[in-house]
Amino acid sequence: MNTNGHSPAANPVRRVVITGVGLVTPLGHDLSTSWAQMAAGKSGTSAITHWDASEFPTQINGRVNDWEPGDYMDRKEARRTGRGTQFAYKAAQDAVAMSGLDLEQENRQRIGVEIGLAFGGWDIVEEESAKLAEGGPRRFNPAQGTAALISGTPTFIAIKFGVHGPTNSQVTACATGITSIGEAARRLQRGDADVMIAGGAEGYLSRMIITTFSRLGAASTNNANPEKACAPFSGNRDGMVVAEGAGVFVLETLEHAQARNATILAEVAGYAISEDAYDMVAPEPTGTGATTCMSLALAESGLAPTDIDWIVAHGTGTMLNDTMETAAIKRVFGEAAYTIPVTSIKSSIGHAMGAAGAQSAAVLVKAMQEDRILPTINYEIPDPDCDLDYVPNKSREHRVDAGLCNGFGLGGQNATLVLKRFVA
Repeated sequence: MNTNGHSPAANPVRRVVITGVGLVTPLGHDLSTSWAQMAAGKSGTSAITHWDASEFPTQINGRVNDWEPGDYMDRKEARRTGRGTQFAYKAAQDAVAMSGLDLEQENRQRIGVEIGLAFGGWDIVEEESAKLAEGGPRRFNPAQGTAALISGTPTFIAIKFGVHGPTNSQVTACATGITSIGEAARRLQRGDADVMIAGGAEGYLSRMIITTFSRLGAASTNNANPEKACAPFSGNRDGMVVAEGAGVFVLETLEHAQARNATILAEVAGYAISEDAYDMVAPEPTGTGATTCMSLALAESGLAPTDIDWIVAHGTGTMLNDTMETAAIKRVFGEAAYTIPVTSIKSSIGHAMGAAGAQSAAVLVKAMQEDRILPTINYEIPDPDCDLDYVPNKSREHRVDAGLCNGFGLGGQNATLVLKRFVA
């Protein structure tokens, strides 16, 4: 990897590979189920039913249904953790199992955890604040206070796996999932660890969160058709759908993975972050920050624009984001932009903020195994400002040797990850 000012690689020679992936979405509690449902064009966005949203302008969410944390952890632990941590732990279990890591045989001092959430336990804070106001301090659950901490997610996972390497929480709003993977890769390049469990999660579908994005004008109000509410790049889009879930990876140095004869799923080829420095909510309209981020990640990967086979877009379904991202893609890829398929999986599973980028990276890895790319569902009306190939409504057979995924966060925090098929 090449060194640049925005994403310095301490050791350009040390290669980083992916050996395990776990995914939790509104369409499934694991990678294979979620993938199959997305590939079939299913929608996981639905009406809010876990609290009364009838008086709210936005009554839609992407909720992980049929979730029983006791299926994946001790019930006592479930009562002391938030949904985001529970999702992340389930995804981490799946990723570690897929990787074939035998923790009993590993040096646990050389295994770290890098998992972030954008908002963390806002639902817990909201619920416990109400209890405190109504019943005083005796009603307050101190275990829930610590469960609301963003740092509680990676530390809980480190405790459960008994690993002692670098443990950290990336928090870069909607770019969190990608920065977690990218910064974990940097730790491996620097030699800080041999293995990193990395990704993003979110589990916060509370009144406060829904109200926040509704009042900001970012959330869809297509309440009559919740399964069609998120329509990225379509001319009739009216906003995003707030969602929850997780995406977690096992990253290893190539040397470590090869020494244990691991199955390598993909290689981390490039990563970069940038900042719009424009507005706390709106993206910079011309996409200069996104352009910088994608350009740097692509340059670090050593790949040409024509080498990218699929772009998993940020694609929230808001007018501003989708127009900006389209313009940035065209600026970075030139004429090749019109030949590269672009998908937003948020059309299927909503926008899980801190988990979103990691979920995009998860399906990018899966596409390399399946030779198929996912659709942008709910695409109905062309938008002259969004004129790329958005894989409308149906999945497509397509070989992916290299792909790029984006995460663009509130406050203008941008992150891009480039993954490629592993070649020894």
